[in-house]
Amino acid sequence: MNAGIEAMNIYCGSATIEVAEVAKLRKLDNNRFEQLLMKEKTVPMPYEDPISNGVNAAKPIIDSLSLEERDRIDMVITCTESGIDFGKSMSTYIHDYLGLNRNCRLFEIKNACFSGTAGFQMAINFVLSQTSPGRKVLVICTDILRMTAVDESMEMSFVEPSTGSGAVAMLVSDNPIVFQVDKGANGYYGYEVMDTCRPVPDEEAGNADLSLLSYLDCCENAFKEYQKRVADADYKNTFQYLAFHTPFGGMVKGAHRTNMRKFNKANPEQIETDFQERVMPGLIYCQRVGNIMGATTHLSLASLIDNGNFEKAKRVGVFSYGSGCSSEFFSGIITAQSQEKMKQFSLAKHLDDRYKLSIKEYEETLKANANLKFGTRNHKVDKNLFPNAFKHIEGKNRLVFSEIKDYHRIYEWV
Repeated sequence: MNAGIEAMNIYCGSATIEVAEVAKLRKLDNNRFEQLLMKEKTVPMPYEDPISNGVNAAKPIIDSLSLEERDRIDMVITCTESGIDFGKSMSTYIHDYLGLNRNCRLFEIKNACFSGTAGFQMAINFVLSQTSPGRKVLVICTDILRMTAVDESMEMSFVEPSTGSGAVAMLVSDNPIVFQVDKGANGYYGYEVMDTCRPVPDEEAGNADLSLLSYLDCCENAFKEYQKRVADADYKNTFQYLAFHTPFGGMVKGAHRTNMRKFNKANPEQIETDFQERVMPGLIYCQRVGNIMGATTHLSLASLIDNGNFEKAKRVGVFSYGSGCSSEFFSGIITAQSQEKMKQFSLAKHLDDRYKLSIKEYEETLKANANLKFGTRNHKVDKNLFPNAFKHIEGKNRLVFSEIKDYHRIYEWV
């Protein structure tokens, strides 16, 4: 039998900013900034959080199902490094606001940027196990980093222009219209390294250069393990496209260049051509959103499906990395039907519809974010702080974060 993604949708907020403006504001080195290969980043607004983003990503999928199909969802898995509580899972909120059947497993996976792949592979193996034939799993990868200040002493000055906010929702089943996984085609690689971390939920710390080296190391060795498990696997010829976890495009380009040199002895011209043909379609949405941690690998996959050429079925290699670290290389098949299925959710239109913040408005979001810390007991969200951005979601039946009352989060539809 087969397993994979039956439906996939994204939600990447209501507001964005040109990253070149952020780089100019912070006086970042222009040569280094250009290597990010980024254009925009989603800016989390006070009325948005990982739960509202996750619900907004999943709701169009749920709305497209019959009541019988909804009741076949046996698990809701949230995948994140942006939890809102040390005990309570975000999946409980998401399950409730989506109105799903209560006969459902609800849990959360926290594992840096690898969390989305961990949840996805758990869902795939549940479907393949056939312990509950015909059942489905809703996997929601959702992450946010609310920048409140810029710590110039950190070696993370490029985190600000490269970090975004958003969610990817996937319905995993034995009807893999969107992405059919290659069963057993997985290469894993991981070890302990202090490259990046979140010592407190609202800040990211670490060593950017060490993170790049760890990413490169894992990308090479996860594929080597894939080769051991998949006969005759070749980095260049086995996959017509490649999707990567994308902290920023420059890191992906460096990893791809290294692999092309080591596995295929390619020269610079061949590497550049291959990058544009096989990798770039998966970076298009990532360039417009920024790094959304546990959701970024699948944002790249969604971008690839929308922007690649799939007149004929093609095999895609996928590399996932999470700091700390854990990584995996896996693969699957995408078809013309995959593209057609994705069209119903109009992902590019959603990205086009976000409000473009001015630098002044952007700076105000940093101040507003400082009012909401992890563990806040009571909090009221002032939706009038950014009226122009809020207008972009009014009347669209979007869920927004409105209040914390005795630690309990409350949301409303607008």
